[in-house]
Amino acid sequence: MAIIALFVVHWFASIFFQSSFLHRYAAHRMFTMDRLTERVFHFLTWASQGSSYLPPRAYAILHREHHAFSDTAKDPHSPSYSPNVMAMMWKTAKRFTAHVDGISKPEARFLGGYPEWRILDRVGSWWTTRLAWGGVYVGLYWWLATEWWMFLLLPFHFGMGPIHGAIVNWCGHRYGYRNFATRDQSRNSLPIDLITWGELFQNNHHHYAGRVNFAFRRYELDVTYHILRVLDRLRVIRLRPEAIRAAA
Repeated sequence: MAIIALFVVHWFASIFFQSSFLHRYAAHRMFTMDRLTERVFHFLTWASQGSSYLPPRAYAILHREHHAFSDTAKDPHSPSYSPNVMAMMWKTAKRFTAHVDGISKPEARFLGGYPEWRILDRVGSWWTTRLAWGGVYVGLYWWLATEWWMFLLLPFHFGMGPIHGAIVNWCGHRYGYRNFATRDQSRNSLPIDLITWGELFQNNHHHYAGRVNFAFRRYELDVTYHILRVLDRLRVIRLRPEAIRAAA
């Protein structure tokens, strides 16, 4: 049971910081926070993603490109232009790595407004650091695992960030229902998203990209949004009024 608890905690810690800090804050600036709080969120994003850490700058640029070119040939991760999910992940990884390494040439409109912590982002992207995190995961499993099949969960720990992204980008543009007639193929994959905490309401998000609550219908639940509401009331962050009002 300890291994299952470890997996669940890692899964949801990673998805929360990817959804809140990388997606809604770095890419869309749906809320604000002071410098110290931003550093805490940044550090916890690295700690929760570990071996699969996604630096906010590269994530924000890639995601803005996705919105601008959604489901076209210029989309960095569209199921419409990849034969399978692994091919899509490989295409995404190449573009993302180019942003991390600074060898890409994104349009000026996709730049700026994202948090940068150069030392952490550099060290977190080193392969030695990623391998060290992998060693931590293996060590924990060696210590806590009681059945052989539990070790089959290790690859999910190694690639947690990209795996979350692949689930959202593949399923969210192939399967589910549509509330809005957007120009892309975005879908809402789950009416109650308890797996990715709101990220699978892709059709809603692509229609109202500035809206902090990705849920729209009464039966839809965006867990990340409700956590952010609590943090806003505690004054840890400040949700932007326009992000709350957008198509509320």
